[in-house]
Amino acid sequence: MKKYGLLATFVCAPALFACSDNSNVDAAKTDKDQAFSVGSTSDTEAQNVVVANQADAAIASGVDYHSFANPNEIRVTHLSLNLTANFETKQLIGDVTLDVKRTTPENNTLVLDTRALNIESVTVDGESVPFAMGETDKDLGTPLSITLPNAANAVTVAYSTSPEASGVQWLTPAQTAGKKHPFLFTQAQAVHARSFIPLQDSPQVRVTYDATIKTPEDLLAVMSASNDPTTARDGEYEFTMPQPIPSYLIALAIGDLKFKAMGERTGVYAEPALLESAAKEFEDTEAMLEVTEETYGPYQWDRYDLLILPPSFPFGGMENPRLSFITPTVIAGDKSLVSLIAHELAHSWSGNTVTNATWRDLWLNEGFTTYLTYRIMEMIYGHDRFKKEAVLGYQDLENDIAALDQNDEILAVDLRGRNPDDVFSNIPYEKGALFLREIEQKIGRENFDAFLMQYFKDFAFKSITTDTFIAYLDDTLLKQYPDKLDADRIHTWIFEPGIPKGAPQPESDAFTKIDDTRSAWLTGDVKATDIETAQWTVHEWLYFLNNMPETLSKAQLAELDSAFSLTTTKNNEIAHSWLMIAVENNYQPAFERLYSYLVSIGRNKLVKPLYRELSKTPEGKAFAKRAFEEAKSGYHPLTVKANEGYVN
Repeated sequence: MKKYGLLATFVCAPALFACSDNSNVDAAKTDKDQAFSVGSTSDTEAQNVVVANQADAAIASGVDYHSFANPNEIRVTHLSLNLTANFETKQLIGDVTLDVKRTTPENNTLVLDTRALNIESVTVDGESVPFAMGETDKDLGTPLSITLPNAANAVTVAYSTSPEASGVQWLTPAQTAGKKHPFLFTQAQAVHARSFIPLQDSPQVRVTYDATIKTPEDLLAVMSASNDPTTARDGEYEFTMPQPIPSYLIALAIGDLKFKAMGERTGVYAEPALLESAAKEFEDTEAMLEVTEETYGPYQWDRYDLLILPPSFPFGGMENPRLSFITPTVIAGDKSLVSLIAHELAHSWSGNTVTNATWRDLWLNEGFTTYLTYRIMEMIYGHDRFKKEAVLGYQDLENDIAALDQNDEILAVDLRGRNPDDVFSNIPYEKGALFLREIEQKIGRENFDAFLMQYFKDFAFKSITTDTFIAYLDDTLLKQYPDKLDADRIHTWIFEPGIPKGAPQPESDAFTKIDDTRSAWLTGDVKATDIETAQWTVHEWLYFLNNMPETLSKAQLAELDSAFSLTTTKNNEIAHSWLMIAVENNYQPAFERLYSYLVSIGRNKLVKPLYRELSKTPEGKAFAKRAFEEAKSGYHPLTVKANEGYVN
């Protein structure tokens, strides 16, 4: 998922809930992680504690500080869901059967993660078994402890979700594109799967799953699983996910959805009003899939389809396997924002196939995926576009480094006592990608591509830690290229703040011309109407606007707006940049558009900076409060939580 900042269209998550210290959970865990062994799982075969950062020996690699579960003793391996979506009560109601595997026969207590679930019963082979709900943590939820009979290898939990489940959004017909039918979608990353399924909600626990979902007969259900584009609408839908995935990739959506193929293995689901425009916008998805396979190895998930969600979806996209969830805000009509699709597709290799074992290791997902995104965009759209997007990404990174605490500039960040969503900034994305780009430049692109292909193969369907990756580098590239790579330099990239001295810095000739144009306009040497913009893409526009001085005069703002119709632009990324300038300079002619923008879009990356900037003045805060109160009912719970502090 991606992300914040300039042209930040591929958010795989937000910084929303504060996470309390989980030391009480750790006391019940075994602090161990795998020593490096290609093909082993991240914590079941380990015998030794691997300390990730020698400067802080208390951080144990592979320990999930954000889960109550005990997979080292009893591990869930498969889920069978049987759920009914009740749109009147806004609940998912039914049961889940969990297949389990014990490390030793005497382990009889299974601990699951839950959040605001109503647990009705727990049974094994139809017989009730003892269970207990532990102390509730306001951020992590409530542990569910189940006493299993000797030798039992499956347990069924009957439950229902809360109407306010943090990982589920229920939309009224008025909040959809068609305005006729309700809509439901889930969002599990980082730790919200526990709000709609009792399970071991940790990325190091990978499960297969099957599901039966019952809905109103006029709606279609889809999941991050095997979706049949030809299935009949009959109110009951069957799904299977044969590959093991972490809990945050379990996803469900229900709505008035239609399907249109884009290629042999790719297609798009959307409400009828959006279907044709989405299919046209993302028609290059099949080509992206093919070039990624050629460079990094086979696609291992059968189909790759897209689901276009209502505009309240809080992120740009979410890489749910087989079915990426996508915001409609990137349907620009000119393919200018399709790097989001490249990013979510790239996760099929880096993230979904090779996954971070804990949220501290997120950069292994997002850094690799951002690197692959740039490569995919270059292969499909050319080197010039790659250079422009790389420059914008580098500026994103610089902006975050200027704003973040130094401790949060570290790739392997310390998240103990914090929300795992605090890890989501441009650090794991852009710094991680820049680190990999440096390795590529030192050993050569062809050699690095061969390394990545083997890496994805060696760790396929595994969840790994930063330490596992470092050990893998030691055993591969550092041995192969001892004259080009250095262990100390790698340590600096991963465990030190900021951008290391001498790191690659992307450049674009196109942006040099934009700098000259902007400067000439600011000094009055040229008028806005004299600027030739016919050949500008969204990248030029964002670079032009985002590098303006903080203060512009009302006359300058009016001149730009009159020349380029910025207040009425249909491109949501350009509109965001322009509205930020309008808020910073109190440019009132744009405030009507600003209001409609805030109440019609729930994508956190676009609305949060605007709320934050508005909150800096009493007048702006009052404006923000009015917009927020109107928009709140249609915002996702994560967007509400992220922004309510700016208006209260």
